[in-house]
Amino acid sequence: MAGFAIRLARRTGHLLLAPTALVAQVVVFLLLIVLTDGAGSGLVAWLTALGVACAAAVWRSRRRARKVRLVPFVPVLAAAALTAAVCLPTVPTARQYPPALPFVATQHWSLTTGSRVAVYHYAPTNPGSRHPVPLVYLNGGPVRGISVLDHRFLRLLASRGFDVYAYEQAGGGRSGLLPMDRYSISRSVRDLNAFVHRLGKGAVDVLGFSSGAVVLTRALADPAVSARIHRAVIAEPGPMDGPTARITGQRGRPSARGLAPSPRGPRSTRLPRYAVAFGLMRLGLLSPGTGLIGQAEGDNAFTAADLGSDTASAYCARDAHRIPAEDTPQNFSFSAAASLRIQQTVKDSPAIALRLRHSKTPAMLMIAECSSQVRQWETAVLADDPAIRRTQYLPGVGHHLWNGLDDNNDRAAAVITAFLLGEPAPLPNYPTRAGIADFLRDHK
Repeated sequence: MAGFAIRLARRTGHLLLAPTALVAQVVVFLLLIVLTDGAGSGLVAWLTALGVACAAAVWRSRRRARKVRLVPFVPVLAAAALTAAVCLPTVPTARQYPPALPFVATQHWSLTTGSRVAVYHYAPTNPGSRHPVPLVYLNGGPVRGISVLDHRFLRLLASRGFDVYAYEQAGGGRSGLLPMDRYSISRSVRDLNAFVHRLGKGAVDVLGFSSGAVVLTRALADPAVSARIHRAVIAEPGPMDGPTARITGQRGRPSARGLAPSPRGPRSTRLPRYAVAFGLMRLGLLSPGTGLIGQAEGDNAFTAADLGSDTASAYCARDAHRIPAEDTPQNFSFSAAASLRIQQTVKDSPAIALRLRHSKTPAMLMIAECSSQVRQWETAVLADDPAIRRTQYLPGVGHHLWNGLDDNNDRAAAVITAFLLGEPAPLPNYPTRAGIADFLRDHK
């Protein structure tokens, strides 16, 4: 009986050697990807892992009979084939820009900062209510193309008399790429300043949404840039600086994250190369400038479905089963690497609260009931910017305030229009600066 148990244990051990060797080689490969930051499209890690595995297989086969001497190399070859998929691009490695939109012309402006950005202009379609100050829109992302849903909202603002200009920030949409180390929140603020200067129409109103609202907030803390801003609408801002980014507080009412059906369409993250690259970047184990995939390749590969629950988190739980299509596959563009790079520069930046307290540009803060943003990110702006004249808390909407559902676009447009034209607010001024503590305590 004891002899049988020993033979069984040995046989089981021999059977487990092959999968163990395969898994070990894959693990070594992934560790080397991290240690080399994906150098040479991952080939440095692949060749090193293959060499180590081959050496181990040679050592294991040295005392075997000739007819089974090659058996230890089987898992080595299987692991080599598996990991090779991480090193081989499946999309073009040169940037493939989205095609032109059928409803608005795309201009390309070269800014004094060196950025080349895609620009869209919606002239006012109601001459009787034309507003003399141009309105500039800063979309979220940070490095993402302007969605079709946002373009529809910009057209709505134009129908209310606004002369609307929008540009996709460097690296996003149809705008030119930058070297990865050139992306930063400070560069984004300089690009805004250069864009307004290039526009050449004096001070402008600016609507900043999400990460665009972060750019706008930091612009208000810079006297040279804020001098070019007539009025500012800060909609659903992310963290404005390093100290704010480290706040882990409460969020708004429940969003559709975890409730909405999984988005349809192809996902690059189902392919080994991009699953490894984007996954390790998100975990902070690969740098945004990793040698595993180039910026252009990553932009070409990333799809709307890859955002997964991030899109659902921008809607209220009650809207989980009717989330609209925000964009078309042809227009969608998101640079995960450049976005992570900019977010990291926000986290690494010193506090701007003291400079923001000197802001004199009239501003309005917009907050969503079902916001997925940390509330303290939003209330920090309210607390530190004395020029915020009103806060508008929009019930029934999530982070994406103008989402095309029900009358949400009209309600958001009414709030923005009233502030920019100096008219009475359609909603109560809530929360007030003095009421921040009560607002947070009530978990609104």
